[in-house]
Amino acid sequence: MKTLFLLGVISLFLFSCDTPQQSQPSTQVIDEYPNGFPYGLVPREKPNTPMSAAFERIYDGTYGGLEVQSNELYSTFKYTPLEGFDYGKKNGCISRRDPSKVVKINGKYYVWYTHRDTPTPPDAFGGNDTIPSRDWDLSEIWYATSDDGFTWEEQGVAVPRLEKPYPGWRSVSTPDILVYKDKYYLYYQAYTEMPGGESKNRGDNCPVAASVADSPDGPWTPSNKVVIENGPKGTWDQFIIHDPFPMVYNGKIYVYYKGEMGGKHRVKAQGLAIGDNPFGPFTKHPLNPVINSGHETALFPFKEGIAAIVSRHGLEHNTIQYSPDGVNFEIAAITSLLPVAPGPHIPDAFLGNGNGRGITWGLCHFRDILKKGSPSQSYSMLARFDCDLSLDLDDPEMKKTDIFNHPEISFLFGLSEKQKERIMNSK
Repeated sequence: MKTLFLLGVISLFLFSCDTPQQSQPSTQVIDEYPNGFPYGLVPREKPNTPMSAAFERIYDGTYGGLEVQSNELYSTFKYTPLEGFDYGKKNGCISRRDPSKVVKINGKYYVWYTHRDTPTPPDAFGGNDTIPSRDWDLSEIWYATSDDGFTWEEQGVAVPRLEKPYPGWRSVSTPDILVYKDKYYLYYQAYTEMPGGESKNRGDNCPVAASVADSPDGPWTPSNKVVIENGPKGTWDQFIIHDPFPMVYNGKIYVYYKGEMGGKHRVKAQGLAIGDNPFGPFTKHPLNPVINSGHETALFPFKEGIAAIVSRHGLEHNTIQYSPDGVNFEIAAITSLLPVAPGPHIPDAFLGNGNGRGITWGLCHFRDILKKGSPSQSYSMLARFDCDLSLDLDDPEMKKTDIFNHPEISFLFGLSEKQKERIMNSK
């Protein structure tokens, strides 16, 4: 009897070894396309076949689709000059730059911006009480209104330079707008020293201040204090807190800002400060900086998270990025000719409803350099940009990637005299 029982156990063991175990599927990759990736109907779902890292990225959700036409966060940008702004003799004495978000109030569009009107253009090495050291030095914050976003009527000063010793006595610049609990708040860079002045190691040192009004037309009452402090000594944002960009998210006020780390090659990055009150206190996020590139801040609610336009500087410049939590950003699209200092029109910037719809247009600035090789010798002009970074728009023209510039544009970025000399001497 024991012999029969042992034979039965042995038979059962041998049978189980020959039978595939359904609970342990094979980890071997099946090549669905042994003759190569298909030419015709590209699979919409990730196929069970070996793929390169490049095609793994396509299917892992990085870009939101297999081609740019299906990526809601890919767009080209188109630009239009604005009507209604006077730049005088265009000699660098009058400048308008760094527009805020565009908001629509009582049927009109409003924008706030840095405005400079000085007797001379900027002089990086000769700035004083009347001569600006930078394009944004000795500036005020002005505003304009529009019915259509193309033709604007300048309304005048919103926030003037403050009296000493309040933050902003030297210059107020780079504003952005927050609409919160039926009041209007302007955040801006508040200089208490000449930009680029007292110490080269400190860069363009300034913190963030704010003003409040009951109407978008003012009058504006300043906080007369710093609302977002510079970081502690030795931290990445100890000197520079630029481009404050407020939104409402997760029931709180999120203010993104640009900082700059020192060293041989300065590294620009973006941080986040969160508060319950528009005048603070604000708590900086422990994961700061949350974006590793970009010269200006430009963000907008998108789906349940936040998207960012990252331009000009850094390893990830010329990208559109997305974060499902407003903190951890990943590249969603790579594009070109991004707007400088974009102030997008974001209808839901202050709703915080977790259903961000994206953007289609806004304002930016272009800089006219007066002296070759000296960006400080410049003035700026406002312009309009249009795009398709919206869940509610389908504009095929904005999804093109084969953009060709006129040859003369490329030749403007030719070799410098120093580079030519190096090449000629190497022969």
